[in-house]
Amino acid sequence: MWEEYKLGMWKNIHGEKRNELLRKAIQFTGNAKLYGEYMIRVIREWPISCEQNLMITGLNRQAWIGHAACCIAFQCPEEITRLAWHFLSNKQQIKANKKADYAIELWEKYYFNQQKSNQLELFHYA
Repeated sequence: MWEEYKLGMWKNIHGEKRNELLRKAIQFTGNAKLYGEYMIRVIREWPISCEQNLMITGLNRQAWIGHAACCIAFQCPEEITRLAWHFLSNKQQIKANKKADYAIELWEKYYFNQQKSNQLELFHYA
């Protein structure tokens, strides 16, 4: 059921395709505006994966949503996105993490408001 699995976030890629995706991932993750837009797509389009991964505060949620953004953008696996991160400057990483924090905050507001709303409805009809 996890959208991330269906789109190939955990697949293994080798050879020239891997090198091509790495180049793409470096460019993509280095563009905070575009990267952030895809993080927003993740929270809109992957409800099941977001619930599984963003509810766990001990998980590196910034990394997960960044990996998911690359996956949803061009089916780049997590391992390649993780490698691309090391090619970014400190400034690029800070900007990307701010976009991740914003997307996570939006997801939390939506998710917890949805939960409250559902609880109120259940309470009302009980």
